[in-house]
Formats: sequence, structure tokens, C-alpha cells
Amino acid sequence: QIQLQETGGGSVHTGGSLRLSCEASGVTFSSLPMGWIRVLAGGRAQEFLAAIDSTGDNTYYANSVKGRFIVSRDNAKNIVTLQMDSLNPEDTADYYCAAGKIGGRFDSRYDYNTWGQGTQVAVSS
Repeated sequence: QIQLQETGGGSVHTGGSLRLSCEASGVTFSSLPMGWIRVLAGGRAQEFLAAIDSTGDNTYYANSVKGRFIVSRDNAKNIVTLQMDSLNPEDTADYYCAAGKIGGRFDSRYDYNTWGQGTQVAVSS
């Protein structure tokens, strides 16, 4: 059974940076696409932010974070990270690491159904 544990959330001011990490267990990590999804305050909306294929050769970014966020992975350590720069208050949300499907599309939100517990990110102006 896949287990995902996120770390690295916190509070920053506009323009600041945070680095989220997600450690996976109970799975052959190197076979899975991995992604990051955020849920805005009050559960108003979900956004599929970024994803990376199993080898790390291909990445996907939502337009809202393109150029500011970078997703990467270390298959030897079973870790996927999300480097977030130039943060603004609209980035305030709960951030979730998610595991994709073997053989699925790494850039499709609908293939990410296993989520971690989430970590909070708050950006103040």
C-alpha cells in the first residue's frame, strides 16, 4: 500500500520560497509518475500543479505556477520535491503529493488518485 508523507510547508511573505518534499513508501517509486495538487482555502477548488514522469525526464506545470515552481525527484531516495519561488498570497493552500498510475499519463490529473496527508502553505502580503 502506497504511503506518501509531505513535509516543508509553512508561512512566508510575498516573494518568498518554500521547498516541499514527499517521501513515498510501500511502492516501487521509480515506476510511478508523481504529482502535486493543491486545495485552496475552504476546499473551494483543486488545482493540478505539477507532475513528473517516472524517470524524471518529463514534467508538467499548470500555467499558474509555470516559471515559479520546479518539480523534481530522486528515485534512489523515493522522494519528489516541489521548489516554489516567487510565492504570492494566491498560492496559499493545502498542498498534496499524489501518486500516478503505472502506464498512465503523467500529465493527467485523473490518473492521480492516491494522495498524501498534505501540508499547509500560507503566503502573506
